[in-house]
Amino acid sequence: MPWQGNGWSPTIITRFVRSLATSTGVAIVDTDCGEGFLKAIGNPEGPHVLACELVGSLLADWIGLPTLDFALVAITEDDEIPIGKGGIADAGPGSITRRAQGFAWGGDIETLQTIANPGDITRLILFDTWIRNCDRHRPVPPRNNKDNVFFVQPASPHPHRPVLTAIDHTHAFTCGRELTRDLAHIDTVRDSIRYGAFPAFDAFHNLAVEAATLSQFETMTLPLARAFIKQVPSEWLDDARVRTAWADFIVQRAHFLAAPSARPERGGAV
Repeated sequence: MPWQGNGWSPTIITRFVRSLATSTGVAIVDTDCGEGFLKAIGNPEGPHVLACELVGSLLADWIGLPTLDFALVAITEDDEIPIGKGGIADAGPGSITRRAQGFAWGGDIETLQTIANPGDITRLILFDTWIRNCDRHRPVPPRNNKDNVFFVQPASPHPHRPVLTAIDHTHAFTCGRELTRDLAHIDTVRDSIRYGAFPAFDAFHNLAVEAATLSQFETMTLPLARAFIKQVPSEWLDDARVRTAWADFIVQRAHFLAAPSARPERGGAV
């Protein structure tokens, strides 16, 4: 299973830049391959959110959504990286995304009309619904986090239109709770909530993208899902039975959404 085709592979952290006030205690660090946003073991929400972040990013990449470059990077005891509210990152593998120029969405339709990849608005909704990502948009209980709708702004001197980019999957699959064997329960697989569907997105609904994405969901297999989950370090998730349930969920949920009887309808439920 290839990682990503972008070739970004930081190996060491060279400098701590600053901490951010986020639920996972993100730290901006410099590496031998440039600056990135680091999420580490010892963060306030535990190691399972790191696993969700990684698998969510791999699945986004698989269905063709633009993502920030991401990788694993080794954190050593000598790094002493501040995270959270006075905490220090534990030694071990950390999740890191490459720092990119861009901006969060303000909620306006005008910005959506300027982006380079409007078809990915539809793909992002289907993706969030597949992985049950409650940290972008969710109707019940209400969640409206526009900061997680991010646009990468290509650099000058030849600027192009901003690109909608899938970021932050720490609260996918379990909404920030621990991963358990209950993940593959039928009620979870058949969750009827339509995630990621900001009302402003409705005007950009693309039937062709929807059909292509749902057809791709049909191609998800257990060996492929297991290959993605195999990328998760044991330091983040060491329960083989939970890994098996997670792979089952990924496949069963994809096939459930791809079934004609479960095709997502705009407006709320699947």
